[in-house]
Amino acid sequence: MTLTKRSADGTVIAYEKSGSGPPLVLVDGALCHRASGPSRPLAARLAGSFTVYAYDRRGRGESGDTAPYAVQREIEDLAALIEDAGAPALVCGFSSGAILSLDAAAAGLPISRLAVFEPSFSVDDGRPPLPADYVERLDAYTAAGQPGDAVELFMTAAVGLPAEAMAGMRQSPFWPALEAVAPTIAYDGRIVGTTMSGAPLPADRWAAISMPVLVMYGRGTAPWLISGSRALADLLPTATLQPVDGEQHSVPAEVLAPALRQFAAAG
Repeated sequence: MTLTKRSADGTVIAYEKSGSGPPLVLVDGALCHRASGPSRPLAARLAGSFTVYAYDRRGRGESGDTAPYAVQREIEDLAALIEDAGAPALVCGFSSGAILSLDAAAAGLPISRLAVFEPSFSVDDGRPPLPADYVERLDAYTAAGQPGDAVELFMTAAVGLPAEAMAGMRQSPFWPALEAVAPTIAYDGRIVGTTMSGAPLPADRWAAISMPVLVMYGRGTAPWLISGSRALADLLPTATLQPVDGEQHSVPAEVLAPALRQFAAAG
């Protein structure tokens, strides 16, 4: 059942909760929401151990959106969910949602423990850096009513798919669902910032994080994602690095669920 919560700026955030136990809030990455992404399958696996909150980030699924966008508004969205869940909460973020979760923890949200899966960090020459005008181009496509071009830019510049694969993807049955959330790709671009430029991670961005952090990556994922996860674990004094079975920037719910249960039980 879909529930709603108003964020600080009045935006309605849609979510669902399942299970019983200590609160766990799941934070999706780019293009993902409850109907399309890892949160709902993972929530089903964890409902026996936690009260799991899966939500549609603003601009996606059944959640609203309010202009102008700011990363702080998304932090406030997460704060509203944690307040509803009953602070403090365990938070688990995926990809760019992992970076948002890190920013929220650094901002002082009542997070008891933080788990992140493959934060989208590129800290070496393992992949080309995002174009310097990446967010500006995404905004321009949205303003021009060209969501497909925004999705294509994300798929080629961020995901790394070849340009020649795009024609076939545009004909796929899932393409309209990607176009529906295309305006939010620029939101994740702002969250990622310069962390996909091939430079070292900023030493001070998450310096305020004091809770235990679990940094996970799939053993079969792209090498640059492994390097980024390791760099984060090296940066945070409270972090533990844990490889899990998974590949292509995804992980099966049946693999991630026991890792989260073990992490929650450790403290």
